Amino acid sequence: MIVVDSNVLAYLYLPGEFTGAAERLLERDPDWHAPILWRSEFRNILAGCMRRGTLDFEQAHAIQCEAESLLDGAEHEPDSRHVLELVRGSDCSAYDCEFIALAETLGTRLSTIDAKLLRAFPRVAQPLAAG
Repeated sequence: MIVVDSNVLAYLYLPGEFTGAAERLLERDPDWHAPILWRSEFRNILAGCMRRGTLDFEQAHAIQCEAESLLDGAEHEPDSRHVLELVRGSDCSAYDCEFIALAETLGTRLSTIDAKLLRAFPRVAQPLAAG
């Protein structure tokens, strides 16, 4: 079991520098979890792709549906107090701290490419290696 942030999900479905690493992570550990917030962040990533013309509406919708299927039954609402405690002790956003809080609650790690999270929470956040 591993918590993944929205960017790791995006790399799984959208070709990029970390796509291979996201695919290998899924092969190694297919039990992915995320806070419910991932949906909004992921839709925003897809919206950017639609605006840049790299995805049309139907492609974006299909990718969103596929990602929702991957995380079916593995979406969580982190405890607000826990999230705010993490915010208080770091310079990370509450959005980002939701992923850390969930990983801590589940007793697992967060896979991310977010440098700020990797610096602030090195015992919980692990880098998704490029390649």
